[in-house]
Parts: sequence; structure tokens; C-alpha cells
Amino acid sequence: MTRYHLIIAGLLAVFLISGCTPNNTRPDMQDSTGDLGEDTASPNKGASDIYVQLAVAYLREGQMDVALKQAKKAVDIDPTNVDARNVIALVYDRLGESSQAETHFKAGVRAHPKDPYIRNAYGTMLCRQNRFKEADVQFQAALKNPLYKTPEVALTNAGICDLARNDPVQAEVNLRNALQRNPRYATALMEMAKLSYDNGEYLSSRAYLQRYLAVASPTPSSLWLGIKTESQLGDRDAVASYSMMLRSQYPDSQEIQLLRDWDAR
Repeated sequence: MTRYHLIIAGLLAVFLISGCTPNNTRPDMQDSTGDLGEDTASPNKGASDIYVQLAVAYLREGQMDVALKQAKKAVDIDPTNVDARNVIALVYDRLGESSQAETHFKAGVRAHPKDPYIRNAYGTMLCRQNRFKEADVQFQAALKNPLYKTPEVALTNAGICDLARNDPVQAEVNLRNALQRNPRYATALMEMAKLSYDNGEYLSSRAYLQRYLAVASPTPSSLWLGIKTESQLGDRDAVASYSMMLRSQYPDSQEIQLLRDWDAR
């Protein structure tokens, strides 16, 4: 997998998954784009990929207009370039041009129907639009590829989508399957911590949160969950520790106001 595929992964994490989860949380989707198990050789692919790399570089700098132009040049050279389609789709999605984004997702899927990465990305956008059945079709299509290197990502996104459509039972099935594939996948650990808390399973919530913090940096939402969980378990020292971390590391976060309201009760 090339370097710019991995860069696109980070960009997808920032742009595509945001807003799909309940309570507007933003898990880090660590996935990639690109072909898998398909013969995608094209006489123009090398030239097209150069423009994709330029598009990704501009995206990293936040210059979405220039990135879009470069990615479109890549498609002009090779309309089947799935990475170019993915970049264009995520830019349009970020700009709120959902119909344009979907056009390019569909084009990428038509060109490479077995590519699990674009299927996962497309499913994520559909989930955010509350098109849950269509989203699940895309996630399942991604998971059907036996060469998919990160199936835990599609499984986690499917679980997040289950939560969005108020099906916590199926969400738990998908999230547990994700953790069977990768026990250290931070997003699935965090989602299971939140789900366990919502189910009143506070010891499980603590355990998942501890596993999450062992592999990922604390976020305002994870620290706030720690405060609530340890409060339910009666561990004042742990509550104080999480509170101190939240105040020192994220003094301007929304969770700080939640903590103030909590302390004022």
C-alpha cells in the first residue's frame, strides 16, 4: 500500500466519519483507500496517480479547492482511478455537496466493485444521511472481500450506524466482531465503553475505557466518560484524576462545561 493511500486514510478519518455517531462524537476511522484483489492496471494509472498525490498534498494543507482540481485531473486521465474518486467524494462531502460526493462514490464502486475501502467510505456517508439500509449494504460488501486488511473498521462503522438507528443489540455484535479482528482498535474500544455505560454495565465500561487509553491518547469525550463511569463505581480518586486531566488538557472543551454543571449539582 502506497504512502498516499495511508494519507488518504487520515483524511477520511477527519472528513467522512464525523457526524455519523450519536452525540456528534468523532471516532478516528483508520482505514485506507485503494484496490484490493482486483486487476486494476491501466496504461494511464501512473500519470493519474501523480495528480492524486498532488490532491492529497493540497488536502493536507486544507486547500480543498485546489485538491479538487487535481483529483479531477486524475479522473480525466483515468476515470477508473478509485483513489481519485475517493478524494473527490470526500471533498464534496466536506463541502456539503452530498449529491456530487455520491456521484463519485458510485463511479468508484462501478469501476472497482470489490474495493472494500471505497465501499466503507461510501457506507459512512450514507449512514450520516440516515440511509441506514443502504449504508449496511456497503459495509457488508466491504466485509465480503477476504483480502480486506482492516475489516475491523467496516465492522465498527456498521456498529456506529446501528447505534444511530437505535439498535444497540446489533451494534454490540458488530463492535465485538471488530474487536475480535483487532483487540486494540481504539474506535471500537471507545464505542464499547460508551455502550456498556449506557447499558449500566459500569465495570465493563471501565475495562473498555482502560483498554482504549492503553492504545490511544485521551480525548475530552473519553475523559468525561471516565468521570461518569468512576462516579457510578464510587471511585472518587479516579474521578478526581480524570477531572484533573480534563481541566489541564482540554480547558476549552464542551466537556469542561459538563464537568462544571456536574460539580455544581
